[in-house]
Amino acid sequence: MPGTGQQPSFFPADQERDAVRALRERPRAKVLVIGGGINGVGTFRDLALQGVDVVLVERGDYCQGASGASSHMIHGGIRYLENGEFRLVKESVEERNGLLKIAPHYVKPLQTTIPIFSTVSGVLSAPLRFLTHKQQGKPKERGAFLIKLGLSLYDSFSRDGGTVPKHQFAGRKRALQTLPALNPGIKYAATYFDASVHNPERLTLDVLRDGEIAGLSAAADSARASNYLAVTALTEQGVELTDQLTGESFSFTADVVVNTTGAWVDQTNQAIGSGTSFMGGTKGSHIVLDHPELLAACAGREIFFEHTDGRIVLIYPMGDRVLVGTTDLEADMREDAVCTEAEIDYFFDLVKHVFPKIVVSRDQIVYSFSGVRPLPKHDETQPGFVSRDYRIERADRQIAGVATPVLSLVGGKWTTFRALSEHLSNEVLQILGLGRKVSTAKLPIGGGVDFPRTGSEIEAWISAHTSATVSAERASILLTRYGTRAAEVIRFLDAGQDSVLHSTHELSTREVAYIAENEQVGHLVDVLIRRTSLAFRGLVSAELLAELAAALSGPLAWDEARVEFEIGHAAKILDRFHRVQVQNLIA
Repeated sequence: MPGTGQQPSFFPADQERDAVRALRERPRAKVLVIGGGINGVGTFRDLALQGVDVVLVERGDYCQGASGASSHMIHGGIRYLENGEFRLVKESVEERNGLLKIAPHYVKPLQTTIPIFSTVSGVLSAPLRFLTHKQQGKPKERGAFLIKLGLSLYDSFSRDGGTVPKHQFAGRKRALQTLPALNPGIKYAATYFDASVHNPERLTLDVLRDGEIAGLSAAADSARASNYLAVTALTEQGVELTDQLTGESFSFTADVVVNTTGAWVDQTNQAIGSGTSFMGGTKGSHIVLDHPELLAACAGREIFFEHTDGRIVLIYPMGDRVLVGTTDLEADMREDAVCTEAEIDYFFDLVKHVFPKIVVSRDQIVYSFSGVRPLPKHDETQPGFVSRDYRIERADRQIAGVATPVLSLVGGKWTTFRALSEHLSNEVLQILGLGRKVSTAKLPIGGGVDFPRTGSEIEAWISAHTSATVSAERASILLTRYGTRAAEVIRFLDAGQDSVLHSTHELSTREVAYIAENEQVGHLVDVLIRRTSLAFRGLVSAELLAELAAALSGPLAWDEARVEFEIGHAAKILDRFHRVQVQNLIA
């Protein structure tokens, strides 16, 4: 399974998971969605809200692939204007504005500054890049004129009553007063607002939970989903699904199949009977730094700029860490996506370009990650100019003797997942002869319902949910992690004996049980990377691995051998794919 960050390890003695049992006992649905990234999960939620009998399967963990390896941005994509992708930028800006309203627990405004080193540079080369999607000769960095034009267009797409402020320009003197560590060679600085998503994995889980709840509210359980369930073959009985934890397989059929497996769309189509050549993904890597000086230099804002090679890159604070990215390299789908030494050197060089007096070293890296963007096949087009828009390809295939429509999603980006999911669902509804019942455009997502917006409202929420068993600190952590769904978690904590883990104050034994019982944990590493941000922030220790595995062993019925395996497995995944050597993190 190259690129997934995880190899299958079968445990035949494991109890069959409830999610898998529900599919095996009723091995048919109106719609089968393959792929548990944000676009697949969004489509699952949208169809469930329309009352459609829909099933989603994911071969790894939810949000494990490209969806979990993003730049953590919800943005309009100002650089896509140069590609002529005006429709995509307009949709992205509108969706950004919408997500700030319907997912305020995870999507936050992000002040962004572009350091500018010239006035008119790139004016002559930009039209050629626009027409050919190729860089001719040495890159010409975009000067103030081009950036001003782009930001003015960008502002024009945001007609939502001031969801975010319009851009501002500052000269060198004023820019250095605001950000004194910036390269003194700048001529201008442009500042505008986009948005960030600090917990993309948890937002994905929230969207999934919405779909499951919608299914439960229907006449029958009409929205079922399982991770660690891979499409492995096409049999006479239907699509073969194999449990990646136990190794057991069974056949499944549906009236419509939706392939949202991202960069692996072609391989998935091959598994279900007919290969395609739609995809041509590129690899993007990031590093996370524990660097107080760089954190202070950013002054709470993203630094978004063009590096000397013409690549658009970013540096921005996420809590007490700094995220630096990203690369855009041709991906070899036969190999796992990992951040290389050369990419790290590149990141250090771009930091030096913008903050020349700040020194960055490898021992300040607490985490790294890489993913393959689900881009269309692009032949000679350079990676940076490949369209970030999406399209839907349809082909009918014989599945269990029946001509079955298969819809393949080519492309797609985080910011537009809601609109994309609605578009994909509309295609499915048309095939099924059904109409849309609900629009998701203004429908709050999960813990975004009644989320407190101001500091005083947040304090009031925390105060209202503080008790003898849940401290104000714990209530604050839970609100950040779950949004207003934290109230449900707190009720679970209050229903039994609870204690905060010794290795981290951010988890308790009862919360670990809640996660295990409600969020389809397959492996210990799922909790570290995708149910919490402990790995991302470099907070994993050997003590934490042992204590967390022990806490999971009860609700997941792990024996001593399985606990030992999970500890070793988590350490290997963190080392191989994220440059985290657990033994070096012990206090």
